[in-house]
Amino acid sequence: MFSFTLLSKVVERMVSLSVGIMLSTSLLHALPEAFESKADPRSLFGTLLAGLLAFFLLEKVALLRHSHHHEGDGHHHAHGHDKMQAGKAGWMILIGDGMHNFTDGILIAAAFLANPKLGIVTGVAIIAHEIPQEIGDFIVLLNAGFSRVRAYVFNLLCSLLAVAGALIGYATLDRASNLIPYVLVFASSGFIYIAVSDLMPQMQRRATVRESIPQVLLIGLGVVIVLFLTHGH
Repeated sequence: MFSFTLLSKVVERMVSLSVGIMLSTSLLHALPEAFESKADPRSLFGTLLAGLLAFFLLEKVALLRHSHHHEGDGHHHAHGHDKMQAGKAGWMILIGDGMHNFTDGILIAAAFLANPKLGIVTGVAIIAHEIPQEIGDFIVLLNAGFSRVRAYVFNLLCSLLAVAGALIGYATLDRASNLIPYVLVFASSGFIYIAVSDLMPQMQRRATVRESIPQVLLIGLGVVIVLFLTHGH
């Protein structure tokens, strides 16, 4: 029980830090890097719009996938129905997480090819977001009937897909460098959407002064970390 309480506190703090890191990475570095390239600005703005809409639709699908019933909810299901549904939800989360990590690897590769410092801050931004997400996924897998060992192993395997994505992304984008600005803009749309649509509303649920002050300080710390890592860029 203590460990889950501690994990919950870590998630709360990491969410605020993630907002500062993700927004500053995208708005201060990734987007300027893309728009300083020779790519057509209108095409880049179109990519930004398409990215925001794509993440909105992906979230819609994820919400529909993860909806499930609860025992005793007033619906008449066969015995064990909800346990089976929870198990399916666990596997769907693993599949979605694996695809997400693979994409993150490609984004990190694109950022490194554009600029090594941008690659570092992009990696930091992804890690800052992934830590609370992976903790949340671990807890969901436990609720879906996975043992702690199985949940940990499958989470680890999903995380390794980021390495595969980075290697494939590096090999592909190194030969098609003209695509890098568009990948950076698409990545930025994801960072902005996740921060503004997902993470910040979570923070707004705790609107007391006692909770708001640490949130603002951690957002500021996230911005400072990115500025420090990219000093001189």
